[in-house]
Amino acid sequence: MRLPKLQPLSMARPGLAKSGTADSARAVALLPVLALCLAACNQAPLGDEPVRAVRTTVVSDSTLAQRHEYAAEIRARIESRLAFRVGGKMTARLVNAGDAVKAGQVLARLDAQDLNLGQVAAQAALQAARANLDVTETEFRRYQELRAQGFISSLELDRREASLKGARAQVEQLRAQAGVQSNQTAYALLTADHPGVVTSVEAEPGAVLAPGTPVLRLAQDGPRDAWFSVPEDRVAPFRALLGKVGGVTLRSWGEEARETPATVREVSAAADPVTRTFAVKADIAAAGLRLGQTATVLVDSAPVAGVVKLPLPAVFELGGTSNVWLLDTASMTVRAQPVAIGGAQGNLVVIAAGLLPGQTVVTAGVHTLMPGQKVKRYLEPQLAPTPSGQALAAMPASSAR
Repeated sequence: MRLPKLQPLSMARPGLAKSGTADSARAVALLPVLALCLAACNQAPLGDEPVRAVRTTVVSDSTLAQRHEYAAEIRARIESRLAFRVGGKMTARLVNAGDAVKAGQVLARLDAQDLNLGQVAAQAALQAARANLDVTETEFRRYQELRAQGFISSLELDRREASLKGARAQVEQLRAQAGVQSNQTAYALLTADHPGVVTSVEAEPGAVLAPGTPVLRLAQDGPRDAWFSVPEDRVAPFRALLGKVGGVTLRSWGEEARETPATVREVSAAADPVTRTFAVKADIAAAGLRLGQTATVLVDSAPVAGVVKLPLPAVFELGGTSNVWLLDTASMTVRAQPVAIGGAQGNLVVIAAGLLPGQTVVTAGVHTLMPGQKVKRYLEPQLAPTPSGQALAAMPASSAR
């Protein structure tokens, strides 16, 4: 029996061949979609959020005793701005900043040529007045003799007596003017009225100065003060310490650092217009610190009971406010609790409000948590002691040798 000869599908049935080509193209297009579906079916399901281990602490009341520190500068209690009492051109300055001076030492000098001429003129006028007084006195004695002999009237004698008094008054006036001119000539020399140290120079030779223009700043020898500034909210405690011996402590800087008691002597009545702080001066007594030296003023505040202190990492910022994570021990979940910060003490932060004693706060791992997240307490690993014999037996032979 002869079998019929098979022909290609495209030759046997042209319509069927076209239909098969379209189905094949459609099947090829669906292959990527089927591959994705199979991959999705074979993928393992996502696990739950991991339970994170955190460190916790129980809130309890404690006592806060803070020590406030302020940077201070050692200054002389009396610091004068020296100036010439007359105007003129300064020809010489004999000291520099940092020089120690004695009382009466010449510090600067003015051109005194015009002052000397004025002094000579005043002395000449005084001599002329004295000569006129001598003539007036001689005439008055003669007129007294004439009145005694009856040659002149009493009125004429009284007139001569008045002229004598005027001449005497003129002499006194010119004598005073000559003294003033002599003093002004002496004012051409700027001298130190007290021993001390020149702290700054404010005028140079060659400058034409008006009377009272500062030339030097002189810190007088004697008591020393520590000058420092405090903010407005700390002014009241310092006013309460006014005059209290040893109310504050002074700690010097440098290699010879030591603490000595000091007394608040003065508190400024108004704030500085630039820094808005109040200047405070403390008497350092016999601390022996040098002028311009830097020191630290220490003030212990009164202990405050019933405050909450937490480690610094326990506080984080959320929505622009300070928060801590509170642990619900029943469900072992956390929630954010806003708190008010009252300051810092070393590595601890003082909580002014927002927490109650007995609450459990997360102190480590706070930046990995979310509200409502489950956590577990972190347990410190403990190593069991191993006998020396077992330890050697567990070691490799090469290590035990």
